[in-house]
Amino acid sequence: MKQAFILQGSNEGDSQRFLDLSVRDIEKHIGKIIKKSSTYESEPWGFEAKQWFLNRVLEVETSLEPDKILENLLTIESEYGRKRTDDGKFHSRTLDLDILFVNQLIISSPKLELPHPELHRRLFTLLPLSEIAPNFQHPLFLKSISELLIECSDSSTVRILKNQTLENS
Repeated sequence: MKQAFILQGSNEGDSQRFLDLSVRDIEKHIGKIIKKSSTYESEPWGFEAKQWFLNRVLEVETSLEPDKILENLLTIESEYGRKRTDDGKFHSRTLDLDILFVNQLIISSPKLELPHPELHRRLFTLLPLSEIAPNFQHPLFLKSISELLIECSDSSTVRILKNQTLENS
């Protein structure tokens, strides 16, 4: 079995509902969810948008290979109305599911890069990840998630979402 960390994000439509419902789809098509971070609210990163993002990180136990995890996540995103563009810009989205890590694997291909190449620069990723896996070591930087969080220069606003139910946290 493999340990995968998946970042959920949404800033279009009923974001909390999309995050909650997609958890079931991830369990059905990827594997058993071992841990789930709190939900965080964050300002859009790299573009202007009307609605802020909701983000959460899941730790998933899976038997799937990384390329199959990616394929299944893209299918789930599509089922929630995610429309991808090839313009190289960031856009609002109903659901975004990013693989952050799969074990300590390092992969660089046209379709998949592991660990996620931007995670160490993004507070909205590091905060929920540090909540559930503070000691997980980044296989390229050889630093823990807690250390990467301390070193992160991202100054965007990211805060824990208040009034979370037990199912959401």
